[in-house]
Amino acid sequence: MSEEESKEETQTPEAEKGAQEAAAPAVEEAAPAQPAEPDWKDMYARLLADFDNYKKRMARDREDTYRFAEADILKDILPTVDNLALALDKAENKDDAFVKGVALVRDSLMKALKDHDAEPFDSIGKELDTEKMEAIAQLPSDDVDEGRVSTEVKKGWMHKDKVLRVAQVVVSAGKKA
Repeated sequence: MSEEESKEETQTPEAEKGAQEAAAPAVEEAAPAQPAEPDWKDMYARLLADFDNYKKRMARDREDTYRFAEADILKDILPTVDNLALALDKAENKDDAFVKGVALVRDSLMKALKDHDAEPFDSIGKELDTEKMEAIAQLPSDDVDEGRVSTEVKKGWMHKDKVLRVAQVVVSAGKKA
């Protein structure tokens, strides 16, 4: 027997237990320990990115609020434009100074609407588009094919490529029987 084998046989169970406990902390110490200080550079970079995202989100929200507020005001003006157009259509004497004044008011409102990217769209003769038009009736028509708009009761309006107000239309039911 060698010297090492005789030592292993002569060790008591308590000595073996103590040797195992002594070896155990060495294994735990080898594991990476938690850093005493946080990684300040990483925290700063994350905070900076969060703040940048916050600024962008607030700018988008502010722009959306302005756009929706503008659309609400424009919608409130549209009935006035409709009423002025109706008054001009029903006027008997187009050369009267009062009628010319009403036309000037309507024209200035139309210019203001156009300056804010609001414009009317035509629907007469086109197929019914439920995104832009609301069918309020279906009547026979000799002039217009079935399924197409024959009459526009209320003009439709667009604002920055979005529907501001749908057009109220009458759809043709085809030729009269």
